[in-house]
Amino acid sequence: MIDAFYQIYKEEGFLSLYSGISPALLRQCTYGSIKFGTYYSLKKACNDYLQMTEDMIVVNFTCAICSGIISASIANPTDVLKVRLQALGREKVGTYVQYNVFKCFRHIYVHEGLGGLWKGVGPTSQRAGIIASVELPVYDYCKHKLMVIFGNHISNHFISSLIASFFSAIASNPIDVIRTRLMNQNQSNYNEIGNNHIYKGSIDCFLKTVKYEGVFSLYKGFVPTFVRMGPWNIIFFIIYEKLKSI
Repeated sequence: MIDAFYQIYKEEGFLSLYSGISPALLRQCTYGSIKFGTYYSLKKACNDYLQMTEDMIVVNFTCAICSGIISASIANPTDVLKVRLQALGREKVGTYVQYNVFKCFRHIYVHEGLGGLWKGVGPTSQRAGIIASVELPVYDYCKHKLMVIFGNHISNHFISSLIASFFSAIASNPIDVIRTRLMNQNQSNYNEIGNNHIYKGSIDCFLKTVKYEGVFSLYKGFVPTFVRMGPWNIIFFIIYEKLKSI
């Protein structure tokens, strides 16, 4: 990860580390707000109408996976934009990085159709469902158990969110690899980028990745995934808990 950080900085400049930040922010505004809003709304509905306690594992798991799939499906176009802008080098001629977010959006729509904006929606929603089904219930569980030691304090929120991030990274990384490869593939430029393996779908991508690169290739990028998810979840949950207590 450190070498990748250095090489990107050396060859493409410091700002390339923030490639795709606009759609990333847009994605978090849509995906994040829908996911957490849906999760806690579904938990409350289960408690109010089905007389099921919000602390039941099956309730947390079901509500989390539903909220993850729904939010990811809606926000998929912003995810495609983010991946495209991050994957293509800043100096390459004729690529999406010459455009801002809106021009990139138009470029994908014109050349790949409306379906291009939902490319990879299957593995994306699967990934979101897996992340949410691990991240949210684990956070709630850890927070509940740590109440005895820390109470409803920021230290509790910090540790709980860090643990939740670690387990969600373990669960989601294989799908994250598949999702990114599906989003980056473009039928019109396979030969240009030297990729001879055209993925027909998430299962085909999974099988070819394991066949040509081995099982552990599904965990490529695990460290940066955890490093990214950890701080984001810590900041989010701490702010969320503070706002909830107001």
